[in-house]
Amino acid sequence: MVKIIFKLLALLALITSQSVFALTNITASIDTNPVMSNESIVLTVVADDSVDRDALDTSSLLTDFIVARTEVSSQTSIVNFNTSRTTRWQIVLIPRKKGNLTIPPLMIDGHQSQAINVQVIEQGSAGSTQQQDIFISAELSSNDIYVQQLVTLTIKLHIGVQLQRGSLTEPTLKGAIIEQIGKDQESEGIVNGKRYRIIERTYAITPETSGELTLITPMFSGDMLVQSRRRSGFLSFGETKPVNILGDKLTLNVRPIPTSYPINANNSWLPSELLTLHQEWQPEPAEFKVGEPITRTITLTAEGLGKAQLPKIVMNAPAGLKIYPDQAELHSNLTKERLISQKRQNFALVASHAGEYTLPKITVAWWNTVTNKYQQAILPEQKIIIKANPDTLQPPIENTASTPLSLPQSTLPAPLTQPIIIEKTSYLQWLFLALWLLTCIAWIFHVLYLKRAGTSKPKQNMKKTVNNHYLALMAACKQNNAEQVLDLILPWLNNSLLNQGNNEISTLSEAITQIDNKEFTCAINQVQQHLYGKKSAENPWLGVSLLKAIQQVNKQLIQHDTNTSFSLNPS
Repeated sequence: MVKIIFKLLALLALITSQSVFALTNITASIDTNPVMSNESIVLTVVADDSVDRDALDTSSLLTDFIVARTEVSSQTSIVNFNTSRTTRWQIVLIPRKKGNLTIPPLMIDGHQSQAINVQVIEQGSAGSTQQQDIFISAELSSNDIYVQQLVTLTIKLHIGVQLQRGSLTEPTLKGAIIEQIGKDQESEGIVNGKRYRIIERTYAITPETSGELTLITPMFSGDMLVQSRRRSGFLSFGETKPVNILGDKLTLNVRPIPTSYPINANNSWLPSELLTLHQEWQPEPAEFKVGEPITRTITLTAEGLGKAQLPKIVMNAPAGLKIYPDQAELHSNLTKERLISQKRQNFALVASHAGEYTLPKITVAWWNTVTNKYQQAILPEQKIIIKANPDTLQPPIENTASTPLSLPQSTLPAPLTQPIIIEKTSYLQWLFLALWLLTCIAWIFHVLYLKRAGTSKPKQNMKKTVNNHYLALMAACKQNNAEQVLDLILPWLNNSLLNQGNNEISTLSEAITQIDNKEFTCAINQVQQHLYGKKSAENPWLGVSLLKAIQQVNKQLIQHDTNTSFSLNPS
């Protein structure tokens, strides 16, 4: 019963105190003065009542300060039946300039705080008495560049205290593309006798507009651990302090494209410190043969350009030479604050017949930002010799009197239709008549035989040309393109087998059964396992084994076709 009465009295006292409690005072204070440039201070505003969190208007602070963030908290306490309430604002401010600044009075419900004078000094000046706990340094690889020329920005965050949390914003530059390069690098260093943990981050900046631009460097925002004001005999509690650090603004002079640079459909604007072209051949040039793929690798290397800025490598070829370009590989590497990008592309070349071919020169125009001159990177015109390949050549078919099929119908001797006039009857007239009749009969049988064998002649002509599906299949194996290989297997086999009078193959299982070659079967299974089984980046599919098997099967098909054509000739 006594406890109930005590609780009722406490509740009555609380209600009574609320009815008479009202806002009477507002105080404002800052955590440090003077303050370093680009370093934040914490403005604390306390109202002695529970008020709305939006009751404090901070717009008057924006004239001389950047309001980084604001935190609001309320507290209610009862001591000896006396109730007190407070509302606290913690505002993180970053000075916009150096010198003597003023935090103006802040007003809540007709009550205002006192004004506070703040002295902002330069780091390392005579008025600076201590090192900064956290600061940001920023450096550009160059501040005078051309439009679309890549420049690197190196940001170093120096941390000399313990942090509970922290984050770094991205740099901003109007009319530019900004991309981080690589991962953050962490190290330690000593600046003016104080040890710092240094976090380094590098950005690639490509301005798209010319003129004098202002780069806003990243801002750090976090909470650092500070020594607690509360002390006890054996315990020490840590407190956190919000902190925001702003990097210096940097000026970047961006020049326009020079009027002397020829921009057209073939020349794009490429500002670079160095740009080169390089080529490699596989196999060696002395080993080029008809029907076998030749790999030409062209590498374009540029300093001061991003991967996306590298132009397309265009390779043209003369008649009789087919080109199968592979997908280009792009790489970039940051070396001594210089970005080096590279485009590497393979071209598979297949010749349909032997001879000498001339590959036209490849030219890439660029602007040398060191010498401020127009230059060209050139791969000169190159001649290659393609030798005959015994695996793709057909043996010659001899034209003899015993092989009438080898003679075209148009070249056959015309039948003897001229009438023979004999004035005097003798045994010779009967001989000539018999020969004429035999000639007519032979001609009739020959015409009928040619009509039956008419379908075999196109096959012979087809064999004299190179199977285009076979050439494309070999190129796909050379490029390790598993998807294209499966698309070309059946067309190649059907082109070869139909010439021999076989039925068309519609599935790979039928192809394996009809070919009956262990190497071919094993290679096809490897392709299917790669495409439809579990893929592994460490063990990519290579087309070397399948290429050898296809060449072996194609040689067998050619030999079988040749033997079949000879067996048709009468003995």
